[in-house]
Amino acid sequence: MAAIGLGSNLSNPAEQVRKALHALGSAIAQTRLIKASSLYVSKPQGPADQPDYVNACALVETHLSAEQLLQQLQRLETLQGKIKYRHWGERVIDLDLLLYGEAVIDLPHLQVPHPWMTRRDFVLKPLAEIAPHLTIPGVGRVIEALQALDETYLYENERPL
Repeated sequence: MAAIGLGSNLSNPAEQVRKALHALGSAIAQTRLIKASSLYVSKPQGPADQPDYVNACALVETHLSAEQLLQQLQRLETLQGKIKYRHWGERVIDLDLLLYGEAVIDLPHLQVPHPWMTRRDFVLKPLAEIAPHLTIPGVGRVIEALQALDETYLYENERPL
């Protein structure tokens, strides 16, 4: 099982995330969508002069390798119109491979667990919604990582969309 983080802040972000969730379940061979979180609204991390983000997480079952899955996620981003304007800047869609089973991968183009996931409530809260007891290798359970966070990007008292 793999965990995918999704985010968008351009071109109707909620619809972009929903479209990507659908594609995770229908457009990647040997992969099926197991569960998807609610959609959450967060402040931008990085440049503040950009729109708020809509975020979600999904669990997929796949027979692809982690690198093959990453390639497919990047293909979906391209098909959905992703253009990287600037580092941590606005985007139509962003699909991050957060976890790939219990694997720890450290390659120039792929790091699993995702190196920033334990610092981002907009990743941990949606992931905790669908898999609170999932283990982040070297860290512990998702719910524990969420409870240990000091910084927040999600809007206070924000209900999922």
